[in-house]
Amino acid sequence: MKGNINVKTENIFPIIKKFLYSDHEIFLREIVANAVDATQKLKTLASLGQFKGELGDLTIEVKIDKKKKTLSVIDRGIGMTQDEVDKYINQIAFSGAEEFVEKFKGKSELEQNQLIGHFGLGFYSSFMVSKEVEFKTKSFLEDSKAVRWWCDGDTEYTIDEIEKEERGTEIVMHIDSENEEFLEEGRILELLKKYCKFMPIEIRFGEETYWEDSEEEKDDKGNPKRVQKTKPRIINNTQPLWKKKPADLKEEDYNEFYRELYPMNFDEPLFHIHLNVDYPFNLTGILYFPKVKRNIDPAKDKIQLYCNQVFVTDSVEGVVPDYMMLLRGVLDSPDIPLNVSRSYLQSDSNVKKISSHITKKVADKLDEIYKNDREEYNKKWDDLKIFIEYGMLSDEKFYQRAEKIYMFKNIASEYYSIEDYTNKIKPVQTDKDKKLVYLYANNTDSQYAYIQAAKDKGYDVLLMDGILDNHFVNLMEQKLSDSRFVRIDSDVIDKLIPKDEVIPSKLNEEETKTLKEMVEGQVDKQKFNVVMESLNETDSPLTITQNEFMRRMKEMSEMGGGGMASLYGEMPENYNLVVNTNHPLMSEVLKEEDKDKQTQILSQLKDLALLSQGLLKGEALNSFIQRSIGIIK
Repeated sequence: MKGNINVKTENIFPIIKKFLYSDHEIFLREIVANAVDATQKLKTLASLGQFKGELGDLTIEVKIDKKKKTLSVIDRGIGMTQDEVDKYINQIAFSGAEEFVEKFKGKSELEQNQLIGHFGLGFYSSFMVSKEVEFKTKSFLEDSKAVRWWCDGDTEYTIDEIEKEERGTEIVMHIDSENEEFLEEGRILELLKKYCKFMPIEIRFGEETYWEDSEEEKDDKGNPKRVQKTKPRIINNTQPLWKKKPADLKEEDYNEFYRELYPMNFDEPLFHIHLNVDYPFNLTGILYFPKVKRNIDPAKDKIQLYCNQVFVTDSVEGVVPDYMMLLRGVLDSPDIPLNVSRSYLQSDSNVKKISSHITKKVADKLDEIYKNDREEYNKKWDDLKIFIEYGMLSDEKFYQRAEKIYMFKNIASEYYSIEDYTNKIKPVQTDKDKKLVYLYANNTDSQYAYIQAAKDKGYDVLLMDGILDNHFVNLMEQKLSDSRFVRIDSDVIDKLIPKDEVIPSKLNEEETKTLKEMVEGQVDKQKFNVVMESLNETDSPLTITQNEFMRRMKEMSEMGGGGMASLYGEMPENYNLVVNTNHPLMSEVLKEEDKDKQTQILSQLKDLALLSQGLLKGEALNSFIQRSIGIIK
């Protein structure tokens, strides 16, 4: 029997081929998901006593026939009668398609994307890659006749009764010449593993090889011989961990599942969060805190979003806040449709509730570990730090939750909560203006001399070497009243935490002016500002420092910080060269009558200061080495 699909619009198939989904490969997910749905419906009817026959083997099979250029998906699910084919394939789906076309016309690309996937067109996604599609189906109902439906991408279809022994549906896609990649075993296997690896009904595709000890054959030593065998390849895990009860699982189960999700990630996760919500929305899943590397790759190992165990996307920007994108794992919610645009995710009320719930659960988990096992929390802090700082910088509500569990780490690798650390340093690190000064270093090797000078004064130094710390210290200064953060090399220690007492200079005003002019003659005035300071005799004669405010502006500008930083544009390097007027060498330089030797001493002192900051390079470094050899001789 021939018929016409119940649709007035004749250009539906070109629209399906071009616009139904942003990526043609999604057709396989849609067809297999339909087969899974049909199988689950049959299992439900059996459990309710409405189907009393034998369920038998319910495995869904995917087959390629390269000679015939066909790709088939076969299930033994609920099947359809001829009336159901006419209703669900020829009428309902295409009436939805017609509505889709009408709404599609004249819309912007963004609006078009928002319409996609809302009209029950899953089956017709097969036409994106096929020149013709046929399916053979037989209902589970007793005495029902099997039918074959066929269409070549026009509005005309053919439907006939056929002989078919088993219930269920077989969809045969005749792949067109532009999409022959979908006749390659490797490509189909890749797609099945991507979209179907956790679907709830077993899916078989081809065979796989394995090795086992032979019971009959022996090797030369009389041991069982290893022989290669084949077995049907089942591509999916029908009972993924997130569907199981946490009480039935061990830590190793979670770690093993993490390796299943991310086989190329060899680090164990720090900890996990098992989600299970059924009101006011449905959500299950497992989220992991990974060990975050400094060279973060946001395109790798993303959170995977599923709808009833069917893969939807790993672009979950609309489902979880940006700072949560550092997490890994799986979210599964039937309240998120399979085919949605990013703008839909960001505006949907259920998605917003899910996002808020995830944030709360993550914060609760962190708080639980902090309170119950502080030692373990401290051990994991270096890996947790970037995530928590990102959250505190991004979300005021998260800041309020996390401020009590944020840890300061000092250069002695001691960990303190913000409150504990503030109380520890308050008696010592308050300046003459009654401000609490947080000293920090970001490189203990290159800033060793500055750190040592602070330790000699009894000061504590924080280690702030994370990739977000430049931004985080700005936030901390806003949140901690009457406090300021200064990097240890931004000034000499007596200026970093100035006290009321003043150290008098051993040089008079004229000597100081003369010495300053001599030092200025040694440096590039565009890059170095010579500053004369009366410090302790034991402090370095010449020290390189970098103004805290200007350095932060430059670093933020380089990182695309925006705001005030953008006003400075391409900011040049600028340093202070601090001359300690009380150091004995400064008096000797002034007394030295041999001008060449005087210049040599100042050059050597200046280069030593530059060397300590890694600023002595190229020709200048070579000159320093040659001069040093000459002095030793």
